[in-house]
Amino acid sequence: MTIDELDARLIALLTEEPRLGVLECSRRLGVARGTAQARLDRLVARGVITGFGPDVSPEGLGYDVTAFVSMEIRQVAGHDPVADQLAAIPEVLEVHTITGDSDLLCRVVARTNADLQRVIDRIVDVQGVLRTNSIIVLDTPVPYRVLPLVADVPRRG
Repeated sequence: MTIDELDARLIALLTEEPRLGVLECSRRLGVARGTAQARLDRLVARGVITGFGPDVSPEGLGYDVTAFVSMEIRQVAGHDPVADQLAAIPEVLEVHTITGDSDLLCRVVARTNADLQRVIDRIVDVQGVLRTNSIIVLDTPVPYRVLPLVADVPRRG
Protein backbone atom coordinates (compact mmCIF):
# COMPACT_ATOMS: atom_id res chain seq x y z
CA MET A 1 0.00 0.00 0.00
CA THR A 2 1.41 3.36 -0.92
CA ILE A 3 0.51 6.65 0.66
CA ASP A 4 0.91 10.15 -0.68
CA GLU A 5 2.07 13.37 0.96
CA LEU A 6 -1.40 14.25 2.30
CA ASP A 7 -1.75 10.79 3.88
CA ALA A 8 1.70 11.18 5.44
CA ARG A 9 0.83 14.61 6.83
CA LEU A 10 -2.46 13.29 8.24
CA ILE A 11 -0.70 10.33 9.91
CA ALA A 12 2.01 12.60 11.33
CA LEU A 13 -0.60 15.01 12.70
CA LEU A 14 -2.58 12.24 14.39
CA THR A 15 0.60 10.68 15.74
CA GLU A 16 1.62 13.97 17.33
CA GLU A 17 -1.90 14.82 18.55
CA PRO A 18 -4.05 11.67 18.57
CA ARG A 19 -7.03 13.39 20.18
CA LEU A 20 -7.62 15.76 17.27
CA GLY A 21 -10.96 15.52 15.54
CA VAL A 22 -11.35 15.23 11.79
CA LEU A 23 -12.54 18.83 11.48
CA GLU A 24 -9.41 20.15 13.20
CA CYS A 25 -7.23 17.84 11.09
CA SER A 26 -8.82 19.18 7.91
CA ARG A 27 -8.29 22.78 9.08
CA ARG A 28 -4.60 22.20 9.88
CA LEU A 29 -3.99 20.30 6.65
CA GLY A 30 -5.85 22.87 4.53
CA VAL A 31 -8.29 20.37 3.01
CA ALA A 32 -12.03 19.84 3.17
CA ARG A 33 -13.42 17.89 6.12
CA GLY A 34 -14.76 15.25 3.73
CA THR A 35 -11.31 14.82 2.20
CA ALA A 36 -9.69 14.34 5.60
CA GLN A 37 -12.43 11.88 6.64
CA ALA A 38 -12.16 9.92 3.38
CA ARG A 39 -8.37 9.71 3.69
CA LEU A 40 -8.60 8.60 7.32
CA ASP A 41 -11.24 5.97 6.50
CA ARG A 42 -9.11 4.65 3.63
CA LEU A 43 -5.99 4.44 5.80
CA VAL A 44 -7.95 2.52 8.46
CA ALA A 45 -9.62 0.20 5.93
CA ARG A 46 -6.27 -0.67 4.34
CA GLY A 47 -4.66 -1.40 7.70
CA VAL A 48 -2.18 1.48 7.60
CA ILE A 49 -3.68 3.03 10.73
CA THR A 50 -4.39 0.26 13.20
CA GLY A 51 -5.63 2.10 16.27
CA PHE A 52 -6.48 5.32 18.03
CA GLY A 53 -6.10 4.18 21.63
CA PRO A 54 -3.77 5.73 24.14
CA ASP A 55 -0.18 4.54 24.23
CA VAL A 56 0.28 3.08 27.71
CA SER A 57 3.73 3.03 29.29
CA PRO A 58 4.54 -0.16 31.23
CA GLU A 59 6.85 1.96 33.40
CA GLY A 60 3.90 4.20 34.24
CA LEU A 61 2.13 1.09 35.53
CA GLY A 62 5.09 0.09 37.71
CA TYR A 63 6.77 -2.35 35.30
CA ASP A 64 10.29 -0.90 35.34
CA VAL A 65 12.11 -3.93 33.88
CA THR A 66 11.89 -4.88 30.20
CA ALA A 67 13.48 -8.00 28.79
CA PHE A 68 13.55 -9.99 25.60
CA VAL A 69 13.13 -13.71 26.07
CA SER A 70 13.96 -16.05 23.21
CA MET A 71 12.78 -19.60 23.42
CA GLU A 72 13.18 -22.92 21.78
CA ILE A 73 9.93 -24.85 21.60
CA ARG A 74 8.79 -28.36 20.84
CA GLN A 75 7.37 -27.86 17.36
CA VAL A 76 5.16 -30.93 17.17
CA ALA A 77 1.97 -28.84 17.23
CA GLY A 78 3.54 -25.68 15.76
CA HIS A 79 3.92 -22.23 17.26
CA ASP A 80 0.27 -21.37 17.85
CA PRO A 81 -0.43 -23.49 20.95
CA VAL A 82 2.65 -22.06 22.69
CA ALA A 83 1.82 -18.50 21.60
CA ASP A 84 -1.74 -18.91 22.90
CA GLN A 85 -0.42 -19.93 26.33
CA LEU A 86 2.10 -17.07 26.35
CA ALA A 87 -0.71 -14.63 25.55
CA ALA A 88 -2.32 -15.63 28.87
CA ILE A 89 0.66 -14.16 30.77
CA PRO A 90 -0.07 -10.43 31.26
CA GLU A 91 3.60 -9.45 31.36
CA VAL A 92 4.20 -10.88 27.86
CA LEU A 93 3.72 -7.84 25.62
CA GLU A 94 4.68 -9.35 22.26
CA VAL A 95 5.46 -12.75 20.78
CA HIS A 96 7.21 -13.16 17.43
CA THR A 97 8.12 -16.29 15.52
CA ILE A 98 11.73 -15.90 14.40
CA THR A 99 14.50 -17.51 12.41
CA GLY A 100 17.80 -18.64 13.83
CA ASP A 101 18.64 -20.72 16.88
CA SER A 102 15.39 -19.86 18.69
CA ASP A 103 11.77 -20.27 17.63
CA LEU A 104 10.00 -17.44 19.46
CA LEU A 105 10.99 -14.03 20.79
CA CYS A 106 8.96 -12.29 23.49
CA ARG A 107 9.13 -8.78 24.88
CA VAL A 108 8.21 -9.01 28.54
CA VAL A 109 8.00 -6.60 31.45
CA ALA A 110 8.31 -7.05 35.19
CA ARG A 111 8.24 -4.84 38.27
CA THR A 112 11.77 -5.78 39.41
CA ASN A 113 14.53 -8.20 38.48
CA ALA A 114 13.16 -10.64 41.07
CA ASP A 115 9.72 -10.29 39.49
CA LEU A 116 11.31 -10.98 36.09
CA GLN A 117 12.37 -14.35 37.46
CA ARG A 118 8.71 -15.06 38.29
CA VAL A 119 7.66 -14.10 34.74
CA ILE A 120 10.37 -16.29 33.20
CA ASP A 121 9.32 -19.17 35.44
CA ARG A 122 5.77 -18.80 34.09
CA ILE A 123 7.13 -18.84 30.55
CA VAL A 124 9.22 -21.93 31.21
CA ASP A 125 6.10 -23.65 32.63
CA VAL A 126 4.30 -23.23 29.29
CA GLN A 127 3.77 -26.61 27.69
CA GLY A 128 6.04 -26.93 24.67
CA VAL A 129 8.77 -24.51 25.84
CA LEU A 130 12.07 -26.38 25.97
CA ARG A 131 14.57 -23.63 26.83
CA THR A 132 14.74 -19.85 27.19
CA ASN A 133 17.38 -17.15 26.99
CA SER A 134 16.79 -13.71 28.51
CA ILE A 135 18.27 -10.31 27.80
CA ILE A 136 17.45 -7.42 30.15
CA VAL A 137 16.99 -4.00 28.55
CA LEU A 138 19.18 -1.32 30.16
CA ASP A 139 17.96 1.65 28.12
CA THR A 140 15.91 2.37 24.99
CA PRO A 141 17.69 5.11 23.04
CA VAL A 142 15.37 4.61 20.03
CA PRO A 143 11.88 3.57 21.11
CA TYR A 144 9.40 1.82 18.80
CA ARG A 145 8.52 4.19 16.01
CA VAL A 146 7.06 4.21 12.52
CA LEU A 147 6.76 7.92 11.76
CA PRO A 148 10.15 8.01 9.96
CA LEU A 149 8.76 5.38 7.56
CA VAL A 150 5.67 7.49 6.97
CA ALA A 151 7.76 10.60 6.32
CA ASP A 152 9.96 8.69 3.87
CA VAL A 153 7.13 7.22 1.76
CA PRO A 154 6.15 10.32 -0.26
CA ARG A 155 9.82 10.94 -1.18
CA ARG A 156 10.28 7.38 -2.44
CA GLY A 157 6.85 7.14 -4.11
